[in-house]
Amino acid sequence: MTRLNRWSGFTALFLALLTLTITLTINAFWLYRLDIHWLGITHLVNMSPTKIMHNYHQLLRYLELPWVTELNMTNFPTSFTGMIHFEDVKRLFLINHIVLVLSIIPAGWFLRQLHQRGEEWRLIRPAQVAAVIPVFLGVMLTINFNGFFIAFHQVLFRNNDWLFDPDLDPIINALPDTFFLHCFILAFVLFELGVGWLYWRGRRAIHQA
Repeated sequence: MTRLNRWSGFTALFLALLTLTITLTINAFWLYRLDIHWLGITHLVNMSPTKIMHNYHQLLRYLELPWVTELNMTNFPTSFTGMIHFEDVKRLFLINHIVLVLSIIPAGWFLRQLHQRGEEWRLIRPAQVAAVIPVFLGVMLTINFNGFFIAFHQVLFRNNDWLFDPDLDPIINALPDTFFLHCFILAFVLFELGVGWLYWRGRRAIHQA
């Protein structure tokens, strides 16, 4: 296997891992259901958990499904700037899903090639390097989540439409900052588990050699 093939394989592998992590986090409905109770969201929006989850599913269907072109939440109106922001989020989600689809098959092929060639030990160093990234981000998140959250939006979005007015976009009351903190924590844990699995495969290959 040439160096170019290895670099291409590792790129596909970690893109697949990253986008899979994001996809699993986005669709962690159980986390939001728990946060409805933990964070007292029912009191923040004066709505039952069932109604809140119904609106949340409507939002996620719009954000994730390319054929859903209009956002209509039963109990939460959306302003013009709010709609622009959700359109931007939808675009990012779709890019993530496309990258996942395009990278997961090459990533699987690459892992199979490493296994057949007895070169799974090559996974160890990249896994060690990749494992440091969530730790670094986690430290930043712990020190100043509000600053991290603002910087995150400034990097991903070209405008300030993500700054919602609760009077115009009451959905923001149902999506408190702490919920997003929990999402980041879940994503970091999932990514570390994936990296840990790759590292384990590399170490196992050495012991079996």
